[in-house]
Amino acid sequence: MRARKPVGVLVSGAGTNLEALLHACETDSFPAEVVLVLSNRNLVPALEIASARKVPALAMPTTDFGGVKENRDRAMVEQLRNAGVELVVCAGYDRILSDEFLSAFPDAILNVHPSLLPAFAGGMDAVEQALALGVKITGCTVQLLEPGETDGGPIVLQLAVPVEPDDDVESLRLRIHEAEWQLLPRAVELWCAGRLRRDGRVVRIADETGGAAGGSPGAISEERRGGVPAATGPVSQS
Repeated sequence: MRARKPVGVLVSGAGTNLEALLHACETDSFPAEVVLVLSNRNLVPALEIASARKVPALAMPTTDFGGVKENRDRAMVEQLRNAGVELVVCAGYDRILSDEFLSAFPDAILNVHPSLLPAFAGGMDAVEQALALGVKITGCTVQLLEPGETDGGPIVLQLAVPVEPDDDVESLRLRIHEAEWQLLPRAVELWCAGRLRRDGRVVRIADETGGAAGGSPGAISEERRGGVPAATGPVSQS
């Protein structure tokens, strides 16, 4: 069995996405292992979930770093590197990461967002916006984070969630969360199995033999220290 990729998870609250990922990691064939959980807040349930699973977990609020976000982000990078983390997962993390942090893990930070990006990007009120504008379909997105526009990174996976006529914020948010609990572990699995490759703004998923779904076959490097490999060979435009 191939060695599991070490994953670090950033959290801010209840930890339901973390719990879904930890549950997936219990499967013998899952190619990832959560080795560190970091929170920007003290005493949140997500830290308790990590501790219950014997996963190292730290609270790193900005108040511990003179109120300077960049100092905290720099310290988080150090913690993640010391733990040998290759993939960072933002699982309900509610702070915008500094460019220095994003640049430390190129094409190796996955974020889950409660909308079908690029719709309702850039804030924490995507569910409220969906209801206010009367959309009929919303959902969730897992994307790669990179410096630049907030929530503007390449899209890895999306899952649609219908908006019901009697939905309020809480009922719609719950169904989007349930979709996230499926989508985020799947994205982590694909990244850690080496099945993602990037062609500009497009992330393609290779089949298990290395051929690109919807594109030409091409090898994907097993050396994943730099994140998602670039596509090799011609890529179908269909």
